[in-house]
Amino acid sequence: MTTDDVAKSLVELTAAVAKEGQAEAVSIPIVTEDHKVGQAELVIGVGNDVLSAPMDWDGEEPDFSAWSEDLRNHRLFPRSGLRVVEPVAADDDDEPVDWDFDQPTQA
Repeated sequence: MTTDDVAKSLVELTAAVAKEGQAEAVSIPIVTEDHKVGQAELVIGVGNDVLSAPMDWDGEEPDFSAWSEDLRNHRLFPRSGLRVVEPVAADDDDEPVDWDFDQPTQA
């Protein structure tokens, strides 16, 4: 048993690795039947199924966020083409740009 965050990251990574026609070994944190934190070694990707299903949990959920982040940092983890950038502060000398997209550009 592991956290929802780890399970979601694992499923996404498994699909991405399989899409590349590869298989990889990964480690994830788990909680054993006697409620101790352990580690599971898995092979994910082509030919390896991963199942994620909700379970009831009594008590405080363990914090496995660092493990989930490690899975999301895997080289094959799917990434959005968008990135967040900080806006550039405008200078007083900057003039607004008036683009006319209906006019052809000149080279």
